[in-house]
Amino acid sequence: MSAIDDLPPLREVIRQHALSARKSLGQNFLLDLNLTARIARAAGPLEDATVIEIGPGPGGLTRALLAMGARHVIAVERDERALTVERRRAARAGRWPTPDPERSSGRRAWRT
Repeated sequence: MSAIDDLPPLREVIRQHALSARKSLGQNFLLDLNLTARIARAAGPLEDATVIEIGPGPGGLTRALLAMGARHVIAVERDERALTVERRRAARAGRWPTPDPERSSGRRAWRT
């Protein structure tokens, strides 16, 4: 069992942080684990790869990418509410995020 398996369900994360998808940010939270796994598989072999994810939200796809073997996921998030979620998710998975020095207005990049 990996550290990713120990993370709380996405619906619980969303409830704990009172998250809701904002149309103004073009958000759609991917909660279906089968769908996120399918998307990650479609990316091809991820073993030891570094993946860039735009708008990780509560981290559904991030989890799938890491579970498929990605060494690092660089997550670029504009929504401040989701940054707290991303930091906690990475810490619980044993991968503490570090800020990317290439930050632009209103967007933060985290490398896990």
